[in-house]
Amino acid sequence: MRAVVQRVREASVTVGGRIVGQIGHGLVVLLGVASDDTQDDAQFLARKIVELRIFEDEQGKMNRSLLDCQGQMLVVSQFTLLADCRKGRRPSFVAAAPPEQAQALYENFVEAVRSLGIQAATGEFRAMMDVALVNYGPVTILLDSHQLR
Repeated sequence: MRAVVQRVREASVTVGGRIVGQIGHGLVVLLGVASDDTQDDAQFLARKIVELRIFEDEQGKMNRSLLDCQGQMLVVSQFTLLADCRKGRRPSFVAAAPPEQAQALYENFVEAVRSLGIQAATGEFRAMMDVALVNYGPVTILLDSHQLR
């Protein structure tokens, strides 16, 4: 499971001109599910992201987690994070999970985040989405559940 984590002041996702998910201060997580991912990957990555100390403390050091600062999370599915661009000019997505598997693990990730006490908004799975955000810092972190253990 791959994630692009962005610290934001605010963010929203729009589908067909209507806002389907919106947060204030917190994190935007673009989440890609690989065909070999499991519920363990979703649970592990959810906890890792929620507990990442990437928010500033009183001394201006990145020392606080999403839990510590009572932030929110916007989770957006993005299978293109599994793109393989090693050959040719057209990305291959063969490593991405099939839609049914990906959706189940995406929803498992969101539920894991919520079970940790974080208010989580989502995009719309398999929809063409417009994501708007104000990246604060900027802070952007790349995570892969297979490389973290």
